[in-house]
Amino acid sequence: MIDLAVIGLGYVGLPLARESAAVGLRVAGYDVNQRVVAGLNAGQSHVDDVSDADVRAMLAAGFTATAEASVLGTAQVVVICVPTPLHADGTPDLAPVRLATGTLAPHVGRGMLVVLESTTYPGTTDEVVRPILEQATGLTAGGDFNLAFSPERIDPGNKGFGLRNTPKVVGGLTPGCSQAAATFYGKVCDRVVLAKGTREAEMAKLLENTYRNVNIALVNELAMVAHDMDVDLWDAIACAATKPFGFESFRPGPGVGGHCIPVDPNYLIHQAHAASTAVRLVELAQEINRAMPDYVVRRAAEVLSGIGKPLKGATVLLAGVTYKADVSDLRETPARPIVRGLRAESADLVYHDPYVDRFTVDGEPVGRTTSIVRAAAAADLTILLQAHTSYDLDAIVAAAPLTLDARGCTRSGAELL
Repeated sequence: MIDLAVIGLGYVGLPLARESAAVGLRVAGYDVNQRVVAGLNAGQSHVDDVSDADVRAMLAAGFTATAEASVLGTAQVVVICVPTPLHADGTPDLAPVRLATGTLAPHVGRGMLVVLESTTYPGTTDEVVRPILEQATGLTAGGDFNLAFSPERIDPGNKGFGLRNTPKVVGGLTPGCSQAAATFYGKVCDRVVLAKGTREAEMAKLLENTYRNVNIALVNELAMVAHDMDVDLWDAIACAATKPFGFESFRPGPGVGGHCIPVDPNYLIHQAHAASTAVRLVELAQEINRAMPDYVVRRAAEVLSGIGKPLKGATVLLAGVTYKADVSDLRETPARPIVRGLRAESADLVYHDPYVDRFTVDGEPVGRTTSIVRAAAAADLTILLQAHTSYDLDAIVAAAPLTLDARGCTRSGAELL
């Protein structure tokens, strides 16, 4: 028997496995990706926040990765940490959750705790996961086995908060399920917060990320308005942030990236429509944030036109193409639609990113440079999309004939959004 089996060894599952192994739990990880499994068993991590040394320590503590589903039947606790992407039409794609649940179902036994951590809409644990498990086993959730939802709160690249010191919300199908989940997470997290039930825990995750999405949309829209009004919005935000109450700083950017913030609100929108209602502010925020890459392209054309040069045929350097600073994560990065927009205007593109060796958009690679300062000097326009801490921003701006700062990190010599 093992204490924990984690289904899905990505940005959420692998840190959970690491923390659990570190406190002495017997842990196995299940993943359908054979390359991921082989790499982990060889001591190699594929996740930014988990180092190779971390993986070797996990292996020394007894951790093993496998693509054999039979391991699930040996676990007292199984946590599902698979992606929850969107279909092409923007609706939730629960196929990975259904597949993972179906894979687990034949191995569920009496007394087992099953937890879903994949971000989803309220009702998924009860209405999607529970029926699959009960129909396959003939067992009853909340009676024969425990079922709960616990939203992941992984923030890639965050050095201050990780799984251990970030409060862990859990909501069970029954009070007994909640207590079973709280007992497990209490071993790996400093604080466990009990939600009323699975739906409230599911909604809490959507609320967290929708809150950020809406506020980012607000400052993104203000950035467009402020430019037309000749106002430095970043300076205005800095001034507003001195208020010690009633204000939290959000900053504009070239668009919203990562798996959570641009994706999760769609789960809320979908479920609201299913309930014959709407979340109009959330839908508008999605519309504004999705429009930001096109706005970056328009601003690039405006900046170049200021020196009488068209975007067509101009050499444009994209500085930083990941969705977030100091990580290699390209999920939902706004750099991709920006590349599409610049290509549509026949600009010549090159990129620099210390975390990304290859960057391909729609099957076509973007040329990579290894020296950002030299590339900035050679380009007609440099667009700062991601301010990695390794960048010498002053040197980049000094070298570049023109710089469009989409992050508001340079305070002189560059055009702001």
